[in-house]
Amino acid sequence: MAERDDRPQPVPPYGTVLPNGREERRFLSGPQPRGSELARAIRIFTEFMKGFRALHFVGPCVTIFGSARFTPENPYYQAARETGRLLAEAGFTVMTGGGPGIMEAANRGAKEAGGYSVGCLIELPNEYPNPYLDKLVTFRYFFVRKVMLVKYSYAFIVFPGGLGTLDEVFETATLIQTGKIENFPVVLFGREFWRPLIDFMRDTLLREGTIDPADLASLAITDSPQEAVELVRDTAIRRFGLSYGPRAKPRWFFGEWMLR
Repeated sequence: MAERDDRPQPVPPYGTVLPNGREERRFLSGPQPRGSELARAIRIFTEFMKGFRALHFVGPCVTIFGSARFTPENPYYQAARETGRLLAEAGFTVMTGGGPGIMEAANRGAKEAGGYSVGCLIELPNEYPNPYLDKLVTFRYFFVRKVMLVKYSYAFIVFPGGLGTLDEVFETATLIQTGKIENFPVVLFGREFWRPLIDFMRDTLLREGTIDPADLASLAITDSPQEAVELVRDTAIRRFGLSYGPRAKPRWFFGEWMLR
């Protein structure tokens, strides 16, 4: 892996409550005055550019999804922490949604192993940044944040979670199915938790012809952090030629020397 600039990035205090996204509700509430729509389009473009500039130099990432509700005593939290540690030791940047629960655990493991830990946080009343981040980027719009969580990652490890986690795993699977992204590994962690979903996909969706066998085969499942990381590492290197050579360098004329 190329050397990183490990200078600390400013992170809001643990427990900070960010303002709710009322702007996003207005955006999704139907037609608005033309001037408002133009101003909103500019804000969305600006938010995309903020994400692109902030994350351009973070290196090859693995994104970890999962519930924000698990506490450090939960076995899934502990497994996510170990997974983050192993990914960092394998040379990957660990990217999460930047919040508590599984996200905190993965960032914590990466941070404790001396790796690079990144969070893409959405502005929600109960979604606060965890204290194990080298870089934090906050987003007003869900869809912008979701692009960032996918764009910079070579693989996705999905721990148990609720509606948000299901949305993330199926959106990623859809992007793979439709060829919008490469067939990157999607690893579901927790056989017992995910078995009903896999059974439904196999016994109902596949049987009814609404998905193909390849769609189901694109989802790996495991109970082992070591197995999950080995699958990610081997696939990223062998199938996609991931290299630990030089990364893109900041250019002073773009004002990028402070973005690493």
